Amino acid sequence: MAQTRKEILEFIRAKSAHPMRMKELARALGIPPEEYREFRGQVKALVDTGELVKLRRGRIGVATEMDVIVGPISVNRSGVGFVAREGEPTDIMIPATQLSTALDGDRVMVRLTGHLGDRPTGSVVRVVERTRRNIVGTFQKTPHFFCVRPDNPRIHRDIYIPSSHTAGAREGEKVVCRLTVWDDPYVNPEGEISERIGFPGQPGVDMLTVIKSFDLPEEFPEEVRNEGEKAAARLSEEPEEGRLDLTGECIYTIDPADAKDHDDAVNVTRTPRGYRLGVHIADVSHFVQPGTALDAEGFKRGNSVYLPGMVIPMLPESLSNDVCSLKPNRKRLTFSVFMDFDRAGKMLSWEIRPSAIKSRAKLSYEEVQEFFDKGLPEGAGRRKLERVAENLTTARELARLLSARRFAEGSLDFDLPEAKITLNEKGEVIELGNRVRLESHRLIEEFMLSANKAVALEMFRSAQAFLYRVHDRPDMEKLEAFSAMVARLGYRFPVSPTTKPGDLARFLETVKDKPEAEFINELMLRSLKKAVYQRNNVGHFGLAFTHYTHFTSPIRRYPDLLVHRLLRMRRPDGKYSPAAARRIPAVIDHAGKHCSETERIAEAAEREAVKVKQVQYMARHVGDFFGGIISGVTGFGFFVRLDNLGAEGLVRVSTIEDDYYRFDEQRYALIGRRTGRMFRLGDRVEVGVLSVDKVNNEIALFAPGLPAQAKAGSGPKGKRKKKGWAEAQPPKAKTPARTRTAPPGYGRTRKKRPR
Repeated sequence: MAQTRKEILEFIRAKSAHPMRMKELARALGIPPEEYREFRGQVKALVDTGELVKLRRGRIGVATEMDVIVGPISVNRSGVGFVAREGEPTDIMIPATQLSTALDGDRVMVRLTGHLGDRPTGSVVRVVERTRRNIVGTFQKTPHFFCVRPDNPRIHRDIYIPSSHTAGAREGEKVVCRLTVWDDPYVNPEGEISERIGFPGQPGVDMLTVIKSFDLPEEFPEEVRNEGEKAAARLSEEPEEGRLDLTGECIYTIDPADAKDHDDAVNVTRTPRGYRLGVHIADVSHFVQPGTALDAEGFKRGNSVYLPGMVIPMLPESLSNDVCSLKPNRKRLTFSVFMDFDRAGKMLSWEIRPSAIKSRAKLSYEEVQEFFDKGLPEGAGRRKLERVAENLTTARELARLLSARRFAEGSLDFDLPEAKITLNEKGEVIELGNRVRLESHRLIEEFMLSANKAVALEMFRSAQAFLYRVHDRPDMEKLEAFSAMVARLGYRFPVSPTTKPGDLARFLETVKDKPEAEFINELMLRSLKKAVYQRNNVGHFGLAFTHYTHFTSPIRRYPDLLVHRLLRMRRPDGKYSPAAARRIPAVIDHAGKHCSETERIAEAAEREAVKVKQVQYMARHVGDFFGGIISGVTGFGFFVRLDNLGAEGLVRVSTIEDDYYRFDEQRYALIGRRTGRMFRLGDRVEVGVLSVDKVNNEIALFAPGLPAQAKAGSGPKGKRKKKGWAEAQPPKAKTPARTRTAPPGYGRTRKKRPR
């Protein structure tokens, strides 16, 4: 048919003065009878996506013209929902009583109902798309029925399970429940047990629960594994024509010590004008071809997911850990970006070429840092480093120049702590901590940023459709809220529509040595928009780059693989063929939206997995004392981030019995009415672990030296309390503790933090 969904929607928006019936709309558009059925299907699809609304008596109208908004709903722990409006800084608030049958993450249609202060309110008209069919929870038996209590605190309804659909699940067992019926908001949803995970405490159940909760993929289908093995065999068949031979160059990899997938290698040499940097990235696009099951699975996954002690890879290990991995002394196919810099670190020119390399050395971050600090080591590692020592020294010079220049131009560097979790063979936590960010980490980061920037500049100048990594300017409303927040802490940060990333960077520099610095960094990060993948290049605000993409990690990120393909598709003149130019924009738009979503899910799963392991570790330290910093203050208590552990717990006001405490919003503090004792944001405190709730992943703390604590006995810092303290129960309250953590890098370690 002549009319696409886009054209139908544009016609209704521009030409339809009022909602129209289906046949009336078809006549207006000139749809012939033989195409009417297809036309109805197109309109129905637009209704299903919420772009059009079907009214009573069959009339069709535009959602945006009828105070109706369609979008994903986010439901908080209190049961209040929020729906984002495109182009609007303020979300629509949906009271718990107006959620209808919507669940957190569903795509819903919302009708505006009024305002609460400056925030618009609404009610859910219908669920457009049920995104959460599988729910993980605990199987429970009551005297009269079976149910599943969801693990996700954002899902506030237990799911009723008919006795014929329990799959033999037992009381207290972790299960996956498939939602089957929920049409009436006044009754609980109904479901069936689709999978039994196991009982809490059994090896592997904790991480499997996280995997199932976020619907992460697990084993690769047999067809995909077979295609991966066949693709790997193509390494020996690669013709050398057109591929730059760099096998004789001094090129090396720098990765975590336990890394198996080495997707980038580097080398740096001096030139008369300054420096020449080579960044060589595994040519995954040579092995993963469009239209294959292998490519479809990689796209579906979108990225690798890093959980404590394990990785869910984007590609089968036959590729990720073998032929695509830049192993030392083995020929590997790569895409190389050569960049020339002057002595001030300014990029002068760049060149992108398919290539082949043979890495001279596999180095760890720790080995390189030791070389920077102490020079060549004695013993077994000396010979390996001798081969690349001069190159490393030059690389260090260039990295320092690039870093200084980037920050001088306004790039932000939050440098928040990254959780480090050490497990034993059983998957039990034996140590919590924060990863140390070394100069060697920063070196690789600077080189990858430069390569990503060069590729984006190349494609932008060729005026071809391309997938950019963008970070839009923050909303003024959120910047003003940040300014007001730090003002309560005694800091002045004026904002305006022209606020630049450099303004934020300079402010962070002024507070970096303050106790509340980490909190302010996190607060600013939450005030900024999230980086996404899209065709429209709006620049990268956080990096202060006008052009940026992701090119350097095609083994673990699908957008990088797509970028490699787009580079390959160019003709010698730098342009796509006419046929490709017509097809590529839609491919980019679809991939950008999908991969932005898979990235969001992966990050959420990683945070949850870290939280689970932190809670498990802290359960062994009930009654112990720890130092920490107050990271949040509310009317019901204050949060404390424990030193060197990354874990965070809550001291509830109800556990502090020496006084009545009121919340001073202006000072972000709890203040005792009689004693004047104050708990302020950023204050250092000593706290004890009161109890740990493994079901809800909550850590309850207490403030030492107060009557509530004295009832349980006393003990020195780091020592367990007297017998009986460990059995103390958490105070009853509706508001749960929270744990905030930075994205993890552990197990098979995340190689570089994506931006």
